[in-house]
Amino acid sequence: HYEVLVLGGGSGGITMAARMKRKVGAENVAVVEPSERHFYQPIWTLVGAGAKQLSSSGRPMASVIPSGVEWIKARVTELNPDKNCIHTDNDEQISYRYLIIALGIQLHYEKIKGLPEGFAHPKIGSNYSVKTVEKTWKALQDFKEGNAIFTFPNTPVKCAGAPQKIMYLSEAYFRKTGKRSKANIIFNTSLGAIFGVKKYADALQEIIRERNLTVNYKQNLTEVRADKQEAVFENLDKPGETQVISYEMLHVTPPMGPPDVLKTSPVADAAGWVDVDKETLQHKRYPNVFGIGDCTNLPTSKTAAAVAAQSGILDRTISLIMKNQTPTKKYDGYTSCPLVTGYNRVILAEFDYKAEPLETFPFDQSKERLSMYVMKADLMPFLYWNMMLRGYWGGPAILRKLFHLGMS
Repeated sequence: HYEVLVLGGGSGGITMAARMKRKVGAENVAVVEPSERHFYQPIWTLVGAGAKQLSSSGRPMASVIPSGVEWIKARVTELNPDKNCIHTDNDEQISYRYLIIALGIQLHYEKIKGLPEGFAHPKIGSNYSVKTVEKTWKALQDFKEGNAIFTFPNTPVKCAGAPQKIMYLSEAYFRKTGKRSKANIIFNTSLGAIFGVKKYADALQEIIRERNLTVNYKQNLTEVRADKQEAVFENLDKPGETQVISYEMLHVTPPMGPPDVLKTSPVADAAGWVDVDKETLQHKRYPNVFGIGDCTNLPTSKTAAAVAAQSGILDRTISLIMKNQTPTKKYDGYTSCPLVTGYNRVILAEFDYKAEPLETFPFDQSKERLSMYVMKADLMPFLYWNMMLRGYWGGPAILRKLFHLGMS
């Protein structure tokens, strides 16, 4: 039995374990996580473009679990919130007083016909998996002439900017290596717009025009014929109508969804996500259950930046509930997406539930900047490993207030 049980050893789980250790003592906190390694996934965009090494993105799980906190190295197989316990794949039953669900999002390459086995062929990669991110860089280097295709699936995804970041980086790489005139760059997205926040969408549309990129909306990747280098897309506006495009390079963003264990559990909403209050992160039906990050139904973009902001709110929520008080601090939906538009440029998108910009810095963040690239490539990983995972970073709200003193 644990006072606080955390499910998941990703960014949300480790961050909350660190925060809860300070509240109730390390011996009263446990983390359930089967993986041996913890990855800082936001850097994989740069790994896929050859700008960072994959090895820099991972650390042993044992090194990020807060000292003294119990690491239960197992997979969760069942949640039983009515009895305040969970079951694991090694037939353990673990009970809790408070439960924090941080199980992340599940990738479904298998929902695309021909994958994941197609990754055994060259010229295809995906920045979303540790197994396939280096294949993106290989495909980029091996590119000779033809179509470079980048996809976006017909499901919720984590880091919704990443599928197009690798397109901008690839375009820059082709320019740098003298191959740009041989490349026809295509972004086929299931969505109906390039980005959900108008201010940043306008800036991206300008880049798409300038760099002569082709964007096709409402196009969903349904099949990859890797042996023939062909990708099949369905037109979502005319279901059943498909188009086959041959590729010289293909970057796949897989369909994603809630983890299987959550879909059938009592804590899930109809779509399978953890059903939490969007302001307090407390479960809507079980008051001693909480959710954070990609596995929740919070109506904001699923990013590590969102997890940082959520962790500060959830910390306050749980503190007050432990004292039988009502949670007061409200999550505004803050999330951030550093849109990498080249090897030394980033547009730093930051926004809230209303899809309104919520910017930290006192300058126009819809402009491409070197300073924001340095922040994405070097400052953020440092902040992640050294502050966020130790429970000391709750997002930039304090900085935002400082920078905007006397300006609002």
